[in-house]
Amino acid sequence: MTVDPANFAAILAMGALTYMTRILGFLIADRLPKSGPVRVALDALPPAVLVAVIAPIVMSGPVEAVAGLMTLVLALRLPLIATVAAGVGIVALLRLAFL
Repeated sequence: MTVDPANFAAILAMGALTYMTRILGFLIADRLPKSGPVRVALDALPPAVLVAVIAPIVMSGPVEAVAGLMTLVLALRLPLIATVAAGVGIVALLRLAFL
């Protein structure tokens, strides 16, 4: 098996950049404001990322659309991690039942 040096360098660079983004988060966290509009925006990031990841999946079929709607209703009552767990369970059960 041969390893292409360009591919190997690209993998190493991607790993280093991923690691740096994680480290930079810890380094700048103390400098972020504890209140105000920046804090509000940062608090809105986890649900926004979740929606950006899930939206294309919800649009891919009727089972996923129903599961997305049910998860949305649960999101109004449950914390984020419980909503994610419930959504995964709902889509798994619906796929098992209808596909």
